[in-house]
Amino acid sequence: MSGTTAAARRGGGWTPWLYLAPALVVLGGLLVYPIYQLGLISFLEYTQAQVSGGEPTTFKGLGNYATLFEDPQFWQVLLATVVFAAACVLATLAVGCALAVLLTRVRAVPRLALMTAALGAWATPAITGSTVWVFLFDPDFGPVNKVLGLGDHSWTYGRHSAFALVLLEVVWCSFPFVMVTVYAGIRAIPGEVLEAASLDGASQWRIWRSVMAPMLRPILVVVTIQSVIWDFKIFTQIYVMTNGGGIAGQNLVLNVYAYQKAFASSQYSLGSAIGVVMLVILLAVTLVYLRLLRRQGEEI
Repeated sequence: MSGTTAAARRGGGWTPWLYLAPALVVLGGLLVYPIYQLGLISFLEYTQAQVSGGEPTTFKGLGNYATLFEDPQFWQVLLATVVFAAACVLATLAVGCALAVLLTRVRAVPRLALMTAALGAWATPAITGSTVWVFLFDPDFGPVNKVLGLGDHSWTYGRHSAFALVLLEVVWCSFPFVMVTVYAGIRAIPGEVLEAASLDGASQWRIWRSVMAPMLRPILVVVTIQSVIWDFKIFTQIYVMTNGGGIAGQNLVLNVYAYQKAFASSQYSLGSAIGVVMLVILLAVTLVYLRLLRRQGEEI
């Protein structure tokens, strides 16, 4: 009897993979081959001359990576990308969590209005939202400068003000995901726990820090890692709102930098090398995410 049970368990171990097989085949076709081509081109001499067939393609090995790592601009752009992504993630989490708590404090009608407005921002395509924000802060026709009395002040002229403007747009289109996810987690917390903390005299901030945040830790880990991945590979907002990376490339991030190398300068191999570096960084973040989830599962 025990042998039959063990055999059934071994056979059942393949059942989840059979259900996942169609999705894995599709994802393999959509991801594996492009990643293979990206890595292959990063090891070749691949410029416009090779694309047009004027010169043969030659193998450079790690030469493209050596050229990339010796370029001071690459390290400047990498640092700017990390700092900008970190600022976007922190601001998105702060706004999303604050509004999630607010949703639990307001009545049904204001809650429905806030949820509808937030989901509208979430559903807006990035290029549409970026174009609207550029118009709002336009030095000649934008209503923001008129309301604030700033005249013809250009928000995209300065490096920091341009990054700040893009950050606001990124937070605007990203906080709904955090808000809805954290709100659902808060609703799952037993009301008796929050009521007991309130009766003990804890402030709202103390309740959040000492009661809600520890219980919401798995959810916060998920939204944080996903926000890191989204904000680290940002492209549309920077490209549209700073007109391709700002004046003299002062607002470049890695994705826009790779685009400029590959398509503006026809250095496809260098652009692919940048893409591979981004892929490695994001894979490292994903591994950290999976490790945290496993550790939390063991604690639970």
